[in-house]
Amino acid sequence: MDVTVAPPLGMLAELTHRCPLHCPYCSNPVELATRADELTTAQWLAVLDAARDIGVLQVHLSGGEPLARHDLPELVSRAAGIGCYVNLVTSGLGLTAGRLSDLVERGLAHVQLSVQGAEPDRADRIAGARAHRHKLAAAALVKEQDVPLTVNVVLHKENHDVGALIALAEEMGADRLELANTQYYGWALRNRAALMPTPAQLAAAEPVVRAAAQRLRGAMEIVYVVADHYEKYPKPCMYGWGARQLTVAPNGDVLPCPAASAITTLPVENVKTRPLREIWYDSASFNAYRGEEWMSEPCRTCDRRSADFGGCRCQAFQLLGDAAATDPVCSRSPDRGVVDLLLRSPGEQDGFVMRGSVGAR
Repeated sequence: MDVTVAPPLGMLAELTHRCPLHCPYCSNPVELATRADELTTAQWLAVLDAARDIGVLQVHLSGGEPLARHDLPELVSRAAGIGCYVNLVTSGLGLTAGRLSDLVERGLAHVQLSVQGAEPDRADRIAGARAHRHKLAAAALVKEQDVPLTVNVVLHKENHDVGALIALAEEMGADRLELANTQYYGWALRNRAALMPTPAQLAAAEPVVRAAAQRLRGAMEIVYVVADHYEKYPKPCMYGWGARQLTVAPNGDVLPCPAASAITTLPVENVKTRPLREIWYDSASFNAYRGEEWMSEPCRTCDRRSADFGGCRCQAFQLLGDAAATDPVCSRSPDRGVVDLLLRSPGEQDGFVMRGSVGAR
């Protein structure tokens, strides 16, 4: 395959699947890794060193809930010490003034805090825990430390009040707000019928977000990730397969994108059995959909192929059973009818199937 592979820019380090929340839209796999499966401290330190060695400059420490790892301070120290920008992706539960101060002193540069809804009772119901007030307290701690704060909201049918969410993010002092419509992987796929927003909700949201982004320009950046099932063309997923980012799962599996485990036909490499450099440059999984040679029509000759890269491989697999197919959300896909049928008949679901918890023992 004649494809020039650039070094990766960022790594999502999923330190654990343990989490105090049970969000039904979680993109973690339905089969969650247990604590016994997690990489050890020494193994994670080696992963961080190997990632920096191949060019990674941004490390996003995530989960589950990364604060569940008692070695988080050591991991932050190593990532910052080797020159990486370190971002903590957290629910905020378990974040105290002392823990945050220690992490900042060790080099933590940014905090990304999840919010499940604008109204406390609804937010707690979606989270499956009494979490909302803890998130407000966590945001206040981050601002006291003068650390940049991103508030992240996964949008779905039950919380699609973007005006109230924007107001909440302003109240929390967010520097950046991500309003991301649900992507249907893991637990979110299991709950798709209950999560899919209505066309009316999406139509109402767009002008509200646009007006707020203009009003808050220079004060708070707003990123709105569209619900691509309703769009004409797919998003440029990950800016191309294996192009800029890699994900390391709690057990050491290395993935070209956070949801790639959804492609059950994809061979998966692990840092315990193969060096990270080899996985990035030479593995079958990372090279599977790089470049354009893998594309079939209409992608192969489409004038958008370098803009959206054929769309999402995981979505193509889950909807069509073929990860090499044109993403069926694309209006040019011969399989667009699969998505149209899904939108017409999303199915019925009585309540959420909450994300399974993994004990902290």
